Amino acid sequence: MKNGSAASESALPLKRAKRITALGEYFFDELVRLKKNVQKRGGQVIDLSVGDPDLGAPLEAVRELQKRAENPDNHHYASYKGLPAYRQAVANWYRDFFAVDLDPETEVLALIGSKGGMTHLPLTLVNPGDSVLLPDPAYSAYAAGIAVAEGVVHPMPLLEKNGYLPDLTEIPSDVARSAKLMFLNYPNNPTTACASLKFFEDVVDFARQHEVFIAHDAPYNLLCFDGEKHPSFLEARGAKDVGVEFHSFSKLFNMTGWRISFVSGNRDLIDALGTLRGNFDMGPFIPIQQAAAKVLGHARSFIDQTVQVFQRRRDVLVEGLERLGWPVKRPRATFYCWVPVPEACSTRDFTCRLLNEAHILVAPGTGFGPSGEGYIRFALTVSEEKLQEVVQRLQDAGFVYPKQG
Repeated sequence: MKNGSAASESALPLKRAKRITALGEYFFDELVRLKKNVQKRGGQVIDLSVGDPDLGAPLEAVRELQKRAENPDNHHYASYKGLPAYRQAVANWYRDFFAVDLDPETEVLALIGSKGGMTHLPLTLVNPGDSVLLPDPAYSAYAAGIAVAEGVVHPMPLLEKNGYLPDLTEIPSDVARSAKLMFLNYPNNPTTACASLKFFEDVVDFARQHEVFIAHDAPYNLLCFDGEKHPSFLEARGAKDVGVEFHSFSKLFNMTGWRISFVSGNRDLIDALGTLRGNFDMGPFIPIQQAAAKVLGHARSFIDQTVQVFQRRRDVLVEGLERLGWPVKRPRATFYCWVPVPEACSTRDFTCRLLNEAHILVAPGTGFGPSGEGYIRFALTVSEEKLQEVVQRLQDAGFVYPKQG
């Protein structure tokens, strides 16, 4: 058999490690398959399933990257910690936006995308069999990291009646005692819910009482509408004693493909994650760090413009759905709409109906966890004109419901 040819029947059988089989399929991969099936039949699909902004990176970032990449001295390995100038820019950003003081040397770590940092974090704390407190529904990467660390997930249901906040008093005492880590994410994906500083302070108290570390994922922290201001977890009294906060350039600055982010907070947890990353990987490409530092220094006006775009899109979709009788609430933050399935069928079936009958792809709530049953998530990552077309397609396909109340 020639090198590079297809494997023969005599090829070694691959027996995947348990940690890989525990991961399962990334649920967005299934959505891609469903979308391709419709496209093969000639359907023009409007894809609102993935939170990948369409607006483009800041021009300052592009120009800085071009300039810095022309210097061959910037093409060497980068320290896993991140450039000192990048970490200082992060510290300055926290001070300017949240009045939080950070030591850039010990309380900030550069990451090649926050997803990598969050999936690696359980490996620094969780031994096989340890409990991890996980919101349900939640971004699927959290559960993946727990699975690889062989931790045991204890779900914290996010219910509408509780404002999609976990009820800390409902966590069994034995689970709380055995838990090593709690994941949180506000403003929330997928529910779009916001959290108060008081809630974060309650979380800090819970963490102290039960010796649980907190990982707060905050990529939508400044994507708030109607003048809403959302606190950082690190603003809560004692937060740096018990946890860390992840931020990303993907959502705030439309830089998903750049793979640049950071984690800040508890210096011991930062050091542990840094030790892991130092053994697993290097730091982000130096010119990308330099471009990201430049963006943080000019962030306010760009974020304000981005918020205005997504707020207008939110209004187009929400008002259109309301005209069709859909029971939708206007989100206060993120660039999603979390919408109840307005008829008596499963979330999966309704998602497939939208795709097959209206050629609209959304994310089924069950892709984020069992408590997502009964909901779908629309991403506001297409133009206002496309969102108007979405509403028209829904109407034309008969997805119109009696007015509520």
